[in-house]
Amino acid sequence: MNLKELNKVAKAIVADGKGILAADESGPTIKKRFDTIDTESTEENRRRYREMLFTAKGVADYIGGVILFDETIRQSTGDGVPFARYLNDLGMIAGIKVDKGAKPLAAFPGETITEGLDGLRDRLKEYVSLGAHFAKWRAVISIDNGGNGSDSSDGIPTEFCLRANAHALARYAALCQECGLVPIVEPEVLMDGNHSIERCAQVTSRTLELVFAELADHRVELEGILLKPNMVISGTDASNRAGQEEVAKATLDVLRKHVPAEVPGIAFLSGGQSAEEATEHLGLMNRMGPLPWELSFSYGRALQAPALDAWRGKAEQFEAGQKALYKRARLNSLAHLGKYEPTMESAA
Repeated sequence: MNLKELNKVAKAIVADGKGILAADESGPTIKKRFDTIDTESTEENRRRYREMLFTAKGVADYIGGVILFDETIRQSTGDGVPFARYLNDLGMIAGIKVDKGAKPLAAFPGETITEGLDGLRDRLKEYVSLGAHFAKWRAVISIDNGGNGSDSSDGIPTEFCLRANAHALARYAALCQECGLVPIVEPEVLMDGNHSIERCAQVTSRTLELVFAELADHRVELEGILLKPNMVISGTDASNRAGQEEVAKATLDVLRKHVPAEVPGIAFLSGGQSAEEATEHLGLMNRMGPLPWELSFSYGRALQAPALDAWRGKAEQFEAGQKALYKRARLNSLAHLGKYEPTMESAA
């Protein structure tokens, strides 16, 4: 492991207002997205869609890293240039999703554990040979208050589920650094549910506390990772959803308490927020500095949804899709820099 090189890559991904394009949707997930635009999820359509995103003019000014799926890192542009090489040459550092998905946690109904550790060292070595410089592993944490909205600490998530997922994240991160890859550590507390912002803050705090304890136990060098957390936000079905300023403040309170300053950057997941909502929350937080880490974005839907809708699988709308991605990348970069204003949505 070369810590200096890992730190250099981690910093470059989130430098100068840049963030991450999460284009690592699995087969079933991308099929669901394509179904919404009446486009068949064939290998060529998936390749063409990713090519639309990656070759969008000017996007490299705002995107410092791109997370790829296993199929995508083996694909190429229409000119025959492997996607990973194409991205790296533009300064959009290529990364790879390496987990095998969240599976039911035995004996813990309603909870999951992310699988994929078996054989991971060999897979990481292959991904390095294919051009990857960082990796991503997602843990999925659900909040269930039994449907009564009481915000009781009983129920889901259990302490065991949090510990099991934190342990797996740390094992993955240690293997990544051993192989020379920057690990993106992604413990996602889902928005699904009727829980309050206070309950989300409680669960997110405990999750991060356990994750960083496990990272320390596994001797993971924090200067060579990136953190991809959820924002602290009300459940999607909550009756009294917190406002944007409250989300920004609550999120920063939790991060300042639990994320060491050695971590080069925090790149939020959007987690089901609308494109505009995710951008505004990020912008508000970056105006509440100074902050010890870069506070950036690692968005999937919040970057891609407008581009997907503009493209709709049609060759004649390829450029329209690229322009939609460019707009969202630029606005999120401005949010990273603390310069975003909601009025820019109509002007961009």
